[in-house]
Amino acid sequence: MPFRASYDIAALMDAIRIRGGQRLSGKIHVSGAKNAALPILCATLLSDGESLLRNVPALRDIDTTAALLRFLGRPVDCAPPLVRVDAGSQVRPEAPYELVKQMRASVLVLGPLLARHGRAKVSLPGGCQIGTRPVDQHLKGLEAMGATIRLERGYIVAECKRLRGSEVVFDLPTVTGTENLMMAAALAKGRTTLVNCAREPEVEELGRVLNKMGARVSGAGTDVIHIEGADELEPFDHAIISDRIEAGTYMVAAAAAGGDVLLEGAPLEDLEAVAAKLRQAGVEVGREGDCVRIRRDADRPLRPVDITTAPHPGFPTDMQAQFMVLMCLARGTSRIAETIFENRFMHVPELVRMGAQIDVDGHTAHVHGGHPLSGASVMATDLRASASLIIAGLVAAEETEVLRVYHLDRGYEHMERKLAQLGADTVRVSQRDG
Repeated sequence: MPFRASYDIAALMDAIRIRGGQRLSGKIHVSGAKNAALPILCATLLSDGESLLRNVPALRDIDTTAALLRFLGRPVDCAPPLVRVDAGSQVRPEAPYELVKQMRASVLVLGPLLARHGRAKVSLPGGCQIGTRPVDQHLKGLEAMGATIRLERGYIVAECKRLRGSEVVFDLPTVTGTENLMMAAALAKGRTTLVNCAREPEVEELGRVLNKMGARVSGAGTDVIHIEGADELEPFDHAIISDRIEAGTYMVAAAAAGGDVLLEGAPLEDLEAVAAKLRQAGVEVGREGDCVRIRRDADRPLRPVDITTAPHPGFPTDMQAQFMVLMCLARGTSRIAETIFENRFMHVPELVRMGAQIDVDGHTAHVHGGHPLSGASVMATDLRASASLIIAGLVAAEETEVLRVYHLDRGYEHMERKLAQLGADTVRVSQRDG
């Protein structure tokens, strides 16, 4: 029976209204990392029995992944911060377009399904409209491990009785490619070596989970990962790490609005590139117990800072849009170079509508800061652009309305509530409110 998606159309039309000018102060808790939870949810396909994930954020992408696992035949009790995935009586190794198009991370079921069931049929992925993100590196690696792969009417069809260990050299670091092959290798026969891997903390977290399940993974978090496959893997109980991008977003929000904010559970060790740029701009960033403290007096001028996005441990592309807003407030010109995605300046026209002065030349934006922002009705184009527009609203005169915040709900847990907890005037406006 084909999958039929059901959407709450009113929820998709929600907006967030912000009245700017409020100083932020207080303490909020950083949620679990979406980009760690998604591959770990997919890893449950590698075993039978009940797996338990803790500290899972309540996000649309988590709901989408739970729906995908159910479609594949795995019962899921999705009640964040807890998610339970049980063994299914019969797994259907096919991920339909209707689900995968909502979130490109859905391609992460490809490796587990193929490794466990010998066959996988997965739609080519969708997700944020921030540039092409091909899956060729995933397929190249699976073929090196013995899979036969063909593309059929928009689907990847992969088959192999049992994958075998191999050496795979990525042409470029890819987070989901590294994760997909790690999971596939966990049930492959023999030893797999992955070279030029993504080094993100979420990759390292997946390695911890695969080790809990019985695979032997070493080097996760470095550019070379070794995986000794197992004949079978066990279910697991695991608490997800804190979301470094959510933490970084609130760090920038506090710096922009001014104030004194504590972020409980923020992984500062994974945000050194962001923290260094904030300090360079004149913001106080420090560790206090299990919290990160961000402090800036509103009357203390910000300094312009240049950034270039890069794979971890460089400045994350997922923080580029938020940091651009901060640079709109600095006195002088900043240069922001985007090296990861070719179409990630779609927030610029919306910021310009609010009074920002930004020139874009190819993959580089020149931000001429120091000009006041004014509230406007603006439209979010992707997940991180949504967050940047909300930060802009915090510092803009009068009222800002950010439309299409369903993008935001893919990656931020109740952002308007957390900001309100810090003193911001932020409220969600629903179509259902009339």
